[in-house]
Amino acid sequence: MSFLWSPLLVLLSIIPFIVVAYILLLRRRRKFAVRYSSLSLVREAASHQTWLRRHLPFALFLLALTSLILALGRPVATVTVPSNQATIILAIDVSRSMCATDISPNRLEVAKDAAQAFVQNHRSGRQIGIVAFAGFAELVQPPTTDTRALHSAIENLTTARRTAIGSAILRSIDALAEVDDRIAPSDNVSASSGIFELPPSEVELSPHIIVLLTDGSSNAGPFPLTAAAQAVSRGIRVYTIGYGTVNNTSPMDCGDSFGDQFGFGWGGSQWNQQNFRDFRLQLDETTLKQIADMTGGAYYAATSADELEEVFQNLPSYVIVTRETIEVSVFFTAFATLMILLAMALSFRWHPLG
Repeated sequence: MSFLWSPLLVLLSIIPFIVVAYILLLRRRRKFAVRYSSLSLVREAASHQTWLRRHLPFALFLLALTSLILALGRPVATVTVPSNQATIILAIDVSRSMCATDISPNRLEVAKDAAQAFVQNHRSGRQIGIVAFAGFAELVQPPTTDTRALHSAIENLTTARRTAIGSAILRSIDALAEVDDRIAPSDNVSASSGIFELPPSEVELSPHIIVLLTDGSSNAGPFPLTAAAQAVSRGIRVYTIGYGTVNNTSPMDCGDSFGDQFGFGWGGSQWNQQNFRDFRLQLDETTLKQIADMTGGAYYAATSADELEEVFQNLPSYVIVTRETIEVSVFFTAFATLMILLAMALSFRWHPLG
């Protein structure tokens, strides 16, 4: 335990002076003692005036005064508390390859369904946030426990070009930093350099986690492992999900708006049929496993709707215990109040005024 206002503890030095004053007062009272003609009367009076009854109220007063002085020093202590306000960030890949139909009706729709079920069945009290990423990453739903807002954010996910896994991790870190001031925001400049160093010592785990789902490899934005190193330095675990079938050559289908959205001039379905070979699965499992291992998370592979749903069901939902530094002066004040009340009650009982 430490004190924020430790100089005020010098007031403890007045305690010995109060004790000395109390002893002198007792001696002075003895000088005015009355002589009794009968020794039996003295013994009878002494039996009702025991040492404990005489001095216990004063001892309780000293305890109360000491506790109040300690409270003035604003004591703080590091305690372990359950992290029931932890957050999960779902970082979902919305690159064009998510339009592949190897998982019917397409990967994105199945991923949406699995995420919706995870949100609906989540009962741990944790907040959930949604990050969508393609060539860049964006927080589409800040962390919340509002299932309706989460369902709406997931349902409105649409595809875009390229895949930036590193950006997804950094944006997820920033989303966590916005709800927990103990987490530092990400450093995009450092992540873009491609050079990283893991913390020299073990970092205390954060209660928050990132769940990253992707069906490809990073081809834009910061380096994924560099971004993962920033998660490590903040104690944030990243659980990665490699999604889709291997060597996929299935058609692409994200609906009629897919082609028009990117200016191809005809329906997305026609364009997808002619260009599906450009979107064969290039899942970088090696990097995803390294990210999970570095951060203390886990890697999952999902090649079907059932497997993806099972992965979401197996994600950690327990509440871990974290260490927090809190001010405990209120406990010292409460103890002092209790001691004063007790001293007053004993004094009135043992030494009534009337």
